[in-house]
Amino acid sequence: MQRKSLSLMAAAATVLVAAAATPLAEAASPHPSAAPASAVRFANQPLRPSAPPVTTTVAPGATLTSMTFGKQDANDRWTVHIYLPATPDGPLASAGTALGPETTAYRVAAALREKGFEPRVERVASPAFADRRPGTLGWTVRIGRYVDAADATAVLGRVKAAGFAGGTRYTAQDGTDAHAPQKVHVLRLDFRTFGGTVGTDFGPALNGTETLTDLMASTGAIAGVNGQWFYNNAPGGMYVKDGKLIGSATQGRAGVKLTRGGRSVDVDTFTAHVTLRAGAESVEIDGVNRLPGVVWNCGGVGGDLPTEKAQHDLRCTDSSELVRFTPEWGKPPAGPGAEAVLDANGRVTAVNTSRGARVPAGGSTVQAIGESADWLLAHAAVGETLTFTEQVRDSSGRLVELTPDTTILQVGPTLVRDGRVSVNAQQDGIIRDGADQTFTYNWTVRSNPRSMIGVDYWGRMLLVVVDGRQAGYSEGLGVAEAARLMRQLGAREAMNLDGGGSSVMATAESGVVNRPSDATGQRPLGNVLLVHPRATS
Repeated sequence: MQRKSLSLMAAAATVLVAAAATPLAEAASPHPSAAPASAVRFANQPLRPSAPPVTTTVAPGATLTSMTFGKQDANDRWTVHIYLPATPDGPLASAGTALGPETTAYRVAAALREKGFEPRVERVASPAFADRRPGTLGWTVRIGRYVDAADATAVLGRVKAAGFAGGTRYTAQDGTDAHAPQKVHVLRLDFRTFGGTVGTDFGPALNGTETLTDLMASTGAIAGVNGQWFYNNAPGGMYVKDGKLIGSATQGRAGVKLTRGGRSVDVDTFTAHVTLRAGAESVEIDGVNRLPGVVWNCGGVGGDLPTEKAQHDLRCTDSSELVRFTPEWGKPPAGPGAEAVLDANGRVTAVNTSRGARVPAGGSTVQAIGESADWLLAHAAVGETLTFTEQVRDSSGRLVELTPDTTILQVGPTLVRDGRVSVNAQQDGIIRDGADQTFTYNWTVRSNPRSMIGVDYWGRMLLVVVDGRQAGYSEGLGVAEAARLMRQLGAREAMNLDGGGSSVMATAESGVVNRPSDATGQRPLGNVLLVHPRATS
């Protein structure tokens, strides 16, 4: 393995400057004590290298480049972030929203002043997305600026004792500073030279988690990154592996389709519909390989509450569902309802009035709850054959052929399309519906560890991890800033992967190359993207 520092000329060629976006004009506040909004200042500025990047050759045509951007600023401080009540006159001690309407923020600030504190009110601006105009996301209340986290924690204790709720925040992680410290790791695969493949894998069963390095070791991979987010120890979102649909779709969310061993990369939005036919009757399957009645990220096929729209990290429910389980899942969940057990030819071998039977080799089971259980018991009989029809479609409504070399990971949101920054934030559900925008603020706008996948104009795959939540070392990026970074790196198409504590990159020789934000290091994952060397004959 060869390691070298790139020259400044090479560094300039590696890091392409993104085009500037139009900043949001700041609105004047009627309150003179309000701090100005700054969440969109990032839009005009590319990340600036603060040290020469270092490139490692992982394999011919596969390189790992680690880059340092920005630096710690003297103005970076710890602050006490006061939580606001969900309603204008709600109780303060049990408040739990990170931001809210301006009137609520000033009410809380006034209450803090009565207790002897000196709060400030700040406007949080939301950047422009492909499907949403920029604007004000909400208002926050904060107290103090402290060099040490311990000082902020001490003040927070006084704040809570006075009858308020809150936490501590590091201002460099507000997602507003283009010069904040960032550690970026880019695995670039040039298939003109690299003879290997990129695919996806998981542990012994979908219903379980494994670390990236363990999966690499068990499969002989030379590098890898984390893949989809996961819920109840299983990947969430459409998951197609080796041409087989083994994970439910969140309808209309972003995904990346890989074919030809990763040589073809297509970022798009996808839907999937699975129809079960029993004799002359047919019905749509609600999900594949997930707990019946639990619809993480919502966006199902009907009947989901509180919404059928995609809403990231929101747990929707459906009291009447049909869910198919394949051998990849492992042992299906047990519980009330009904189920049909099918052999490899789709022939029903058992019909049960409760759920939990194992999946036959090559076969499947169909579990049903609520009214769907009545349908299944009425239409499935031992000895009959049930058939499944699967249709995966792209954003244009075209049918996606699921060939044996097709991989689809539905994660999102999209970041770059046709060489332009294009984040489908509203459609992808990373902007929360309703008045409480805490999730949008924390997950979408603020800085977090991020993982991304993309392809550049030369057809080279980019697997990228940005460390975050590590004050003074690497703060992380908001979603809009992650999109601009991918364009800056030369991406023609790019998509967001799971992030936060899941963000991890590793090589077989060096192990984990980034610094995951979990205190325990890399976390077990639902599935991963793996780089395999050239196959030997």
